[in-house]
Amino acid sequence: MSLEAFNNRNVAEGDYFLCDIEDYPTDGWGKFKRVVARSFKGELFVGLWVVLREMIRFDIHTIQYPAEKMPIGPRYRAVHEMKRLWESDAERCIGCGLCEKICISDCIRMDTHYDENQRKEVSEYTINLGRCIFCGYCAEVCPELAITHGGEYENASEQREHFIDYAGMLTPLDTMKAKKQLEFEGFGAITPHEDERVKKTPLAY
Repeated sequence: MSLEAFNNRNVAEGDYFLCDIEDYPTDGWGKFKRVVARSFKGELFVGLWVVLREMIRFDIHTIQYPAEKMPIGPRYRAVHEMKRLWESDAERCIGCGLCEKICISDCIRMDTHYDENQRKEVSEYTINLGRCIFCGYCAEVCPELAITHGGEYENASEQREHFIDYAGMLTPLDTMKAKKQLEFEGFGAITPHEDERVKKTPLAY
């Protein structure tokens, strides 16, 4: 009979069985000898060597934040950005309001008007980052790929003017002239060769 079966039978019958454990010392000298025996077995020095080895290694796994930052993936959903058109540097947003309607947190506010060419323009566009849950629905529903999520995740501030608005989300013109605007690779991203099929939108219909 195996030991496990023997123990199970004794427990079922209400019997007790002994475990081979170390006797606990009762006097001071016995306790001291146990401490010395446990300290010089080798496990203590193995642990100290592991700590010392990790201290002198040069491949440090931590980064010196905020001087150093981890790279952000292209699909990371952080603070929003508003893109421009490559050929004209104009704003991609057409003021359709789909992002405002689909927002489940009700944090997007948009106000539009018509310019002299009877084209709709966005006069006010704000996002309440305190309510936004960064779900990405606004970027997914945008027909012009105008609103996207960028990699700026540090959005804490003590000043109201630091919070995001339409002018702050727009890609700067100097960035557009240097052709450094990165296309969104997440929701609704266009195919790699889609630029060959892009046509300029006429100013009047």
